[in-house]
Amino acid sequence: FSSTPPPLFLKMFRTVAVLALVASASAFAPKAMNARRSALKMSFESEVGAQPPLGFWDPLGLLADADQERFDRLRTVEIKHGRISMLAILGHLVTTAGVRLPGAYDLAGDQFADVPTGLAAFGKLPAAGVAQIVGFIGLIELGFAQIKDELEADCEARMDSAGWDAAKKDSKRAIELNNGRAAQMGILALMVHEKLDNNPYIINSLLGAPVDFNAGF
Repeated sequence: FSSTPPPLFLKMFRTVAVLALVASASAFAPKAMNARRSALKMSFESEVGAQPPLGFWDPLGLLADADQERFDRLRTVEIKHGRISMLAILGHLVTTAGVRLPGAYDLAGDQFADVPTGLAAFGKLPAAGVAQIVGFIGLIELGFAQIKDELEADCEARMDSAGWDAAKKDSKRAIELNNGRAAQMGILALMVHEKLDNNPYIINSLLGAPVDFNAGF
């Protein structure tokens, strides 16, 4: 008999070996991954914003395999979107109340007073005007990125000078986060209801004080 194993036997052996390795790896990988995810979750549960009633809430799993750098990036985006949404809510309320900038918004003499509120404004403004607004927002974003660290240091110094301890600072940061989260949901609801039935302030209608939204436009 030949001492050399037949080719078929070698192929079967290699296949079994590979399957054994895959099986052993799959047996240990989930446990390691779950342990890592649990550790990350525990580390983020103490972050500002993880508070009752939801606590640490990540339904989309954006932080499933995230490190601290990714968390900080997502938190910066969340704060920014919250601040923009708070300004959007304020602008929606003010313009719905009838307040407008004086004068014209283009060389043709079209007046700010003739621009409706909400999404309907995009149907009134020329495309070039919308492009200028988007470009201006981009410049603000670029400018903010240049002075972000300086602004944050200045804010921290102002809080220190006001005598705020770490607990009060975190409390104020949590308040801003929650207000921003509420504003994001609020401006989304206003836009959706405007497109559904032109009644973004549906709560006023339910309370018996309906708002005649964009009347006269």
